[in-house]
Amino acid sequence: MAENCSHDCSSCGENCSSRKSQSLKKQPHALSRIKKVIAVVSGKGGVGKSMTSAMLASASNKKGFNTAIMDADITGPSIPKMFGLKERAMGGEGGILPVETESGIQVMSMNVLLDREDDPVVWRGALISGTVLQFWTDVIWHDVDIMFIDMPPGTGDVPLTIFQSLPLDGIIIVTTPQDLVGMIVGKAVKMANMMNIPILGIVENMSYITCPDCGKKIDVFGESHIECVALEHGISEVLRVPIDSQLTRAADSGKVEEFGRNYYADFFDKIAERLCLKK
Repeated sequence: MAENCSHDCSSCGENCSSRKSQSLKKQPHALSRIKKVIAVVSGKGGVGKSMTSAMLASASNKKGFNTAIMDADITGPSIPKMFGLKERAMGGEGGILPVETESGIQVMSMNVLLDREDDPVVWRGALISGTVLQFWTDVIWHDVDIMFIDMPPGTGDVPLTIFQSLPLDGIIIVTTPQDLVGMIVGKAVKMANMMNIPILGIVENMSYITCPDCGKKIDVFGESHIECVALEHGISEVLRVPIDSQLTRAADSGKVEEFGRNYYADFFDKIAERLCLKK
């Protein structure tokens, strides 16, 4: 520790033991109750993180867990549309109240704060990261058993802020079946390892399509190597999700939680067991 230390690390550039011992984790709103937090991540965009977040939340809710989704993709929020949410978030006593889906999933997203859902958010990184932190510190989350954070792609400002500032219990990596999968997963794995955050599983979206006539699985985007990639990184839980036009239509029409074929149910059960969540 430097001489004449003021114990105010925010105004100091010294890299001393006192600074290292201080936690960067932010406390949630005083009225919030959140048991477990999982981030849904990927090294690139367009792989279906939002769909994975929505379906895992739906599976969790159907199992009887009080569930929430924090939509951390500030410039490209899609969670409200998937659930058909039209109402705006309201301010309550001392904080912001999340909106709720028909089945009671709590949601906070930039799109429930905007006047119009198609209004663009043209902000720089620092402001975006600050807004995501406010979703944690200023929103009153009521008795949440498990919260899923729908992350923006990559390893930039917002993912780094969330990894450093929120008490993550683990991450789920989302990818697609292509030759880039090893690199995509590798980036997310290395970031999680740097931050000492457990990797709970991998979801491979658009993994195959099932022939409606013969039932054969067809690898539209080439042979999947996700099992090998998971083995390479020591990840035991893997879910391959097919291309399903009915699921796409359900999401586009705001009825994702009504979708009958929940591919994520067994996968969620394994994640919940690992996190010691029981109902």
